[in-house]
Amino acid sequence: LMQRFDNHLEKWLPEASEIPCNLHKAMSYSALSGGKRIRPLLIYATAIATDQPLHEVDGIACAIELIHVYSLIHDDLPCMDNDDLRRGKPTCHIKYGEATATLAGDALQALAFQILATDSSMTSNAIARLKIIEILSTAAGSTGMAGGQAIDLDSVGTKINVQQLKQMHNLKTGALINASVMMVITNKPEIEDNIAAAFNSYSKCIGLSFQITDDILDVTTDTETLGKPAGSDIENDKPTFPGIIGLEASRKNAMDLHTKAINSLGEMGDQAILLREIADYIVERTH
Repeated sequence: LMQRFDNHLEKWLPEASEIPCNLHKAMSYSALSGGKRIRPLLIYATAIATDQPLHEVDGIACAIELIHVYSLIHDDLPCMDNDDLRRGKPTCHIKYGEATATLAGDALQALAFQILATDSSMTSNAIARLKIIEILSTAAGSTGMAGGQAIDLDSVGTKINVQQLKQMHNLKTGALINASVMMVITNKPEIEDNIAAAFNSYSKCIGLSFQITDDILDVTTDTETLGKPAGSDIENDKPTFPGIIGLEASRKNAMDLHTKAINSLGEMGDQAILLREIADYIVERTH
């Protein structure tokens, strides 16, 4: 699946030889640098679980990953988290400079919506296509990922409670993970409401468990294993689950959410195996 995804992503990205060359090189540098690809994998897993051909969701998978990559480029900038390492490589602004990195993020975001607007393999239902675009734009905006990052920046050096932290992570990380699943559900308009609600619950649970696990790994794993600076949350005085409720309580929270996610899938059977495996991976991963 990941090879399939990488092949499609590469086709959508502009050629490095196309003007402006440096910008296009920066876009590909960040977009094709690997990573966990959790969001595209979720899209394919949801398609499998709902009997949708994979070619219908290739564009959706590319779009969500481009939004994710753009957010990482911007998050790493000196004006935000000021990180110099991402996925074990120099961050985009270290490699190409701040201005080009900023533009690369902007261009990747625009390309994501271009894909959703033009990919002929997606649903032929125009209303469903518009709803998919709405889901991603909302998840990426001020009441989603960007808003979560704003709250994160405002929370540096302050004391917040666990409910406020959950709200921040539900926006910053959870919104895109939820969108990954719900865009695929929307791509098949005939899916019943109760099934859609089950997928919505599943994706919200794994979205929060993903970020709790990230917080845990930041204090328990070294930089080489993480592929990004370990301990940066503590160094930057950011609120985290281990910092607020402790390491063991954080692990319990992540596992409780994992259980709820699995239970949301109910009796879906073998078609949902990959979704269950993703939920397992999220809480068991080491980087």
